[in-house]
Amino acid sequence: MSVDTREADGIVVATLDDGKVNALSAETVGGLRSALSTASGSHLPLVVTGRDGCFSAGFDLAVMRGDPRQASALFAAGARLYREILEASVPVVVSCTGHALAGGALLLLSADYRVGRSGPYRVGLNEVGIGMALPAFAVALATHRLEPRHLTRATVFAEVVTPDRAVDMGFLDEAVDDPLPTACAFASSLAELPSEAFATTKRRIRRALTQELVALDQR
Repeated sequence: MSVDTREADGIVVATLDDGKVNALSAETVGGLRSALSTASGSHLPLVVTGRDGCFSAGFDLAVMRGDPRQASALFAAGARLYREILEASVPVVVSCTGHALAGGALLLLSADYRVGRSGPYRVGLNEVGIGMALPAFAVALATHRLEPRHLTRATVFAEVVTPDRAVDMGFLDEAVDDPLPTACAFASSLAELPSEAFATTKRRIRRALTQELVALDQR
């Protein structure tokens, strides 16, 4: 199983671990959507984490470079996942345990708070560097969530950066030695906020981005 979901101490933790690079396959995307549904249904924060050394290297390249119909379906499923995270009424916190590239970096941009591990790994939207144009939904996420002064470097130039630089650019909110306990503690603190006020304010803050994603999906 590529996504293990468990509930503990008032939060839901979804762990990505396919034993490789935590590629976002249809199964993985479905597992994350299921974890989000579980958290939302229980009115609990969701923490998404990876295994040591790797958070996610992005969409499964075997699919993306294969049958165009399967690639399109995987892209669409990923776009739905990102939008559902943005629209979730519960807090979504990421524990970035290692490399977060392409679709993995987009998971960071979708979450409410991102705690990265300090260390020699890379974060970024490297699509252009591997010969793929950023999809429109990825451009929308980057435009709304990254620091504007870094937007071109992060997208058009496909700059892949260290965790400290990722904090500066807006992929991460902080970098610590052990991200999972920090992410879980922060998620627990968010659970203490009045849920309706949190959900309404989050919806208002994310409205322009979610409306743009909806419009893109309807084209």
